[in-house]
Amino acid sequence: MTGPLHTQLSRRETQIMDVVFQLGEATAAEILDHLPDPPSYSTVRALLTILEDKGHLIHRRNGARYVYAPTLASDKAKKSALDHLLKTFFSGSPQQVVAALLSTNNLTPEELEELARLIDQARSEDEQ
Repeated sequence: MTGPLHTQLSRRETQIMDVVFQLGEATAAEILDHLPDPPSYSTVRALLTILEDKGHLIHRRNGARYVYAPTLASDKAKKSALDHLLKTFFSGSPQQVVAALLSTNNLTPEELEELARLIDQARSEDEQ
């Protein structure tokens, strides 16, 4: 799948998208307040324009301010990013993704238990 929503994001663009998803919608000033090691206000505005051009954000006017919102719901954006990751780095293989995740050894016993539960749930849904 190709299109503007599959365009790679820079580190700063990703940070901005994270803030917008967290807040639901935000002005440039609100985004600036939530960024680590924040750049200048004009840099944030320029990046917001780039994110709009890439199809990730839309804006509406609220008085003199622009309020930015994501073009996709967070769950759809996550799915799109995961699909891109899967195709780009794992040859489209979900098994390779899970194997890579498990090989990090950073998962707690609780997280491993939740993954096992999700796998069991997926198996049950396939059998129905």
